Amino acid sequence: MNILTTWRCGKPALSVACALAAFSAAPALVAQDLGNNPGAIEETLVVGSNRAYRGDFTLMETPAADLVISEQTLRDAGAVNLDQALDLSSSVARQNNFGGLWHSFALRGFVGDENLPSNYLVNGFNAGRGFAGPRDMAAVAAVEVLKGPRAALYGRGEPGGTINLVTKRPVDETAGELVLSAARFDTWRASVDWNRALSEDLAYRLVGVYEDAGSFRDTLERENQGFFPSVRLQLRPDTRLIYELEYSRQKMPFDRGVLAIDGELDVIPRSRFLGEPGDGPMEAQALGHQLELQHELSTDWTLLVGANFRDTSLTGFSTEAELSGSRQALLVDGRTLTRQRRFRDYDANYRMLRAELSGDVSWAGLRHRLIIGADADRFENDQLFLRARAPGLSSNPTPEQLQAIDIFAPVYGQYPLPVPAPLTDRMEVQRAEGLYIQDQISLSENWELRIGGRFDRFRQSLDNRATDSRTSQSEGRFSPQAGLVYSPSDGFSVYAVYGEGFRALSGSDFSGSTFDPNIATALEAGVKLLMNDGRLMGNFSIFTIDQDNILSADPLNPGFQVAAGEAQSRGIELDIAGELLPGLQAWFSYSYTDAEVVNDLLDPNFGLLVRGGDRLLNIPRHALSAQLVRETFVRQRPLRVGGGITYVGKRLGEVGTRFELPDYTLARIFADYRVNAALSLRVDIENLFDETFYSNSFSSLWVQPGMPRNYRVSADIRF
Repeated sequence: MNILTTWRCGKPALSVACALAAFSAAPALVAQDLGNNPGAIEETLVVGSNRAYRGDFTLMETPAADLVISEQTLRDAGAVNLDQALDLSSSVARQNNFGGLWHSFALRGFVGDENLPSNYLVNGFNAGRGFAGPRDMAAVAAVEVLKGPRAALYGRGEPGGTINLVTKRPVDETAGELVLSAARFDTWRASVDWNRALSEDLAYRLVGVYEDAGSFRDTLERENQGFFPSVRLQLRPDTRLIYELEYSRQKMPFDRGVLAIDGELDVIPRSRFLGEPGDGPMEAQALGHQLELQHELSTDWTLLVGANFRDTSLTGFSTEAELSGSRQALLVDGRTLTRQRRFRDYDANYRMLRAELSGDVSWAGLRHRLIIGADADRFENDQLFLRARAPGLSSNPTPEQLQAIDIFAPVYGQYPLPVPAPLTDRMEVQRAEGLYIQDQISLSENWELRIGGRFDRFRQSLDNRATDSRTSQSEGRFSPQAGLVYSPSDGFSVYAVYGEGFRALSGSDFSGSTFDPNIATALEAGVKLLMNDGRLMGNFSIFTIDQDNILSADPLNPGFQVAAGEAQSRGIELDIAGELLPGLQAWFSYSYTDAEVVNDLLDPNFGLLVRGGDRLLNIPRHALSAQLVRETFVRQRPLRVGGGITYVGKRLGEVGTRFELPDYTLARIFADYRVNAALSLRVDIENLFDETFYSNSFSSLWVQPGMPRNYRVSADIRF
């Protein structure tokens, strides 16, 4: 038997995600599969249950350009980690991924704190905060790309939007699935998904994954293991309790990638590793708990109470290219790379409680759909950072002091690994409490007005153990939202929305004061269209976002920063998903993003002058993702074949310079054949034409090369 994904609502159009996913999960294809596998069950993402911060709205009456990537779409794309999933949305651009140890992405041109992973949500709870390593997709049922600032409901977050992962939860059947795969570069992977209903009131689900992977990068290997069990308990007919656990452990070397000389890439093979294998792997761990209690107060009102507890850690050594020009011998002879050795011991824990009441009421002759809630959270970020660094070139240092490596003929372990000395030792604590309300008012049969806002009280403290000093601040902030939707028919709507967002900044300035939060304001308008009797969805949007209080170098106090930068992002987006013809599924996402700095500032990392009008790092003006999947039958068994392309335009590769990453186009294909009710076989080919490409960079000395052509074969065993 198979745990399949369909999209069904216990109430009509229970949520935006349910409505969107209905057009991307290929319901006709699922029905065909069920018909050929009577033992299979259908998984319901939303079964009469509300979801935090979302309410009860159809797609057409929602003033937002949200995009839901269903489990079937993820499978068709061969996405096994979050980066691959987000590549399906052209609105998301990859950023510096901290040597491969975390996710960093920009949404609509804006990225969050470059010294922390990009924040994302899991079932509405913050899960990107911390140091858990890259997120595996084994336990994910859908990925929601929620565009634009969302502080009016979610509180502080990334300026360009929010990513929310919807996890696999227990359903009312007993079934299981084991997927085994082998890929190029000595990569082996196994995942299991087992659901069991013990009674009408009790069910559990066990999802696990193990991966042992080599790499096209010299000497590198990684190991990934995860376990994601969940339990659903129906306490009463109107009360449901869901518990989910997250455990993951990953081991991988720290890898800053390749480099460019005088702005030229491809001077060394994309396989060349410029660190030290003797450093061993970095280790990232996560242990998290989520608890949700839903109680139906009446047919119109629902109470949702939730809690989240998550601990993460990241530990290990790395050897990386030195970025200081006064220390970098490569700038002198063009072949000797100066490196620095680092040690990191990072720990973070996150705690959150929330309660939300949602319902439907008539007042003053108008229908009001309300969301009223409160939440509180605490985030602790404990960082110990050590570094061993070469002296300036003017002192004529030895190759050992430089930790030198010849980029054209590298010899690893040539010198003893230096012992790093303390650089950063601090504990940062962020606390926040928020109250929020949203009212969607049906002004008439065709007009919907959404208004709302949230007040947050935010407190931040920073204990610098290295200097034995402590700073703190507190602030209250109100974040409003307002949207209007006009729907002249069931399959067509026009909307406009205004929203604000904010995000706390880590660290302190020269005076020891913490920074004012980063502020984003956004205006968006769009058109939504349903075609093919609702089986094909299209959304066209235009947006502008302004961002204030961006960190820049303090011109009066070298080595310190000030929150004084401004940036702007403007663009258009087109997303289409669903069934083009019977048995032919389409996915198309295109974006044009013009993201630039507004005022002159000094880059906080290199002190280089960034002028107003300069582009933002790693943001392409043009990006596209497209996918076509056809299902047919061979010997009365389903065969799915398809492919996709990803295009990413030229991007700025280093701030304050003209170094650019070239554009690239990647193609992929797959075939998936169901041999019998219990077994299907699949073949994937990624980067079909073996294009050399670079996914992101931080500087010309830290450039991440993309994977060459990759083959993967998989067996899906159902039981």
